[in-house]
Amino acid sequence: MAVTAPPSETAFLLHEILGFTEMAREETEAVLEEAARFAEGVLAPIDWSGDQQGSHLVDGHMVIPDGFADALRAYAEGGWIGIAADPDHGGQGLPHVLGIAAFEPVSSANMAFGLCPMLTQDAVALLSVHGTPEQKSRLMAPMIAGKWTGTMCLTEPQSGSDLSGVRTKAEPLGGDSYAITGQKIYITWGEHEVTENILHMVLARLPDAPAGSAGISLFAVPKFKADGARNGVACVSVEHKLGIHASPTCVMSFEGAVGEMVGAPHRGLPAMFAMMNAARLGVAMQGVAVAERAFRRAADFAQIRPQGGAMIAQHPDVRRMLWTMRALALGGRLLTLYAASAEEARAALLIPVAKAWCTDAGVEAASLGVQVHGGMGFIEETGAAQHLRDARIAPIYEGTNGIQAITLVRRGLQRDQGAALRALLADIRSEVPELVDAADKVAASSEWLRKADARESEAGAHAFLQCVGTLTAAWLCARTVRHSGTPAAAKAAAEVFADQVLPRLETHAATIIRPSAAIIGALELA
Repeated sequence: MAVTAPPSETAFLLHEILGFTEMAREETEAVLEEAARFAEGVLAPIDWSGDQQGSHLVDGHMVIPDGFADALRAYAEGGWIGIAADPDHGGQGLPHVLGIAAFEPVSSANMAFGLCPMLTQDAVALLSVHGTPEQKSRLMAPMIAGKWTGTMCLTEPQSGSDLSGVRTKAEPLGGDSYAITGQKIYITWGEHEVTENILHMVLARLPDAPAGSAGISLFAVPKFKADGARNGVACVSVEHKLGIHASPTCVMSFEGAVGEMVGAPHRGLPAMFAMMNAARLGVAMQGVAVAERAFRRAADFAQIRPQGGAMIAQHPDVRRMLWTMRALALGGRLLTLYAASAEEARAALLIPVAKAWCTDAGVEAASLGVQVHGGMGFIEETGAAQHLRDARIAPIYEGTNGIQAITLVRRGLQRDQGAALRALLADIRSEVPELVDAADKVAASSEWLRKADARESEAGAHAFLQCVGTLTAAWLCARTVRHSGTPAAAKAAAEVFADQVLPRLETHAATIIRPSAAIIGALELA
């Protein structure tokens, strides 16, 4: 069973629809074919068993599901962790957008597995921007080679999305060393024994740190110190979760753990954003990937399940669900790859949109996949339920989708007074006349939000993000429909997007300018 979109189709979208020219199309397709081959041959067979086994902490040792250690080693040996990393540190130096595209098959085949290399790549990205030359040469190479993995340690028990409440302390030890003390929660792949070391990227406060998020610094804290001794960092428990059971989500304790600062003092949060933005594109692609995987499983089932005198794949309502799933995956893929390849201002506008829109679409598609299976979809053995359980985390981690929406409003509308959005809308209007009315609705909504008070703008932020994401994806789907060389299935999915998904924009836009008093007011919930 195929678990991902055809590599030839994704290569077509990159080159013909998005204008990717950094490699020949044949080279792009070859990379994506190899990624799909690895995903389907190595990762997909251990997806369901990994979900059933889960990861467990036993006598201080992390026990991960069968096959995952070998798969991670094989993935590293294939050069996939360093696909877009600097060749000076062992990477392949391929374009970033191709690395994002090659991550889709991995997440389609095994979302829990993909989180480990994704966060390692994101730690490499952080160091490539904010590390010193010496840190880059010492810390990046072992992660690119797969000898180390990386984590992101932000959240604490008392401080969730609001990082101003971080309490973890960093005490100077002399030289470039600091003693890190505190507790972090929800640390993905925070402990395992597959690689020689784990490098934790930790937010903490220096003794002279000012209050709030402005007083946070960033530190690289290894599991094992340079002399091979165990550092003062340990996993104290593993969370019991709705999905991604194979991925160990850890509570990590730092007790005087020795670390080194990355970036400038008290500038840890801006430095961490280099890692977070990379992660948000990866999570956006996870939403696309689970939508595609759920579609392909449901489509296979629908073609062998008889009901009402025909296979259910022939019934219009089932076809509605299947083609909507395919359209959501296509629109999300285009949106994510476009955001990953856009120039700086447009990327800053669209990365939170891609993260939220695509992960919401992934949950919707996975839910439709369960529905296509009927009662069998509610039974674990078919696999459809796992896709829904796994998909549900993506709108939450790496910044909840509500935070992505507020970020869009505050930074994309208020900080630059909407300049980046206006440029995007101008491009859409000039290229696709059929989308002028939709673009005008988004423009009117943006102006209303810019002038609204804080509570009103936050109340409308989710709907506005959905408008921007839907319109941008519809624009790219329109390109897909118009291109004479578009594969038939992709063209059909793009047409379904215009017919079935684009009309949602009008409803979202209407809710922005008519916020309910109960939402923006102080009425007690009852």
